[in-house]
Amino acid sequence: MQTISLRHLAPGQSAVVAKVTTGGELGRRLRDMGLVPGTPLKVIGRAPLKDPVEIKLRGYNLTLRNNEADHIIVEVE
Repeated sequence: MQTISLRHLAPGQSAVVAKVTTGGELGRRLRDMGLVPGTPLKVIGRAPLKDPVEIKLRGYNLTLRNNEADHIIVEVE
């Protein structure tokens, strides 16, 4: 498996969260939104300028800015 930043996934691509690389308030907020290791997700789409990215996980859609998505490392099959 290949590990990359969530920012680099293409629309329609699926992956599994490997780790969140930030701590503090942002890290806590990302984990509170369900972005914890082992969570499967799928990229639904991107805004016209590629920021933000919309993902689907745990039965809901979540939109993240690219600077937030940079801190989420995912495993792609």
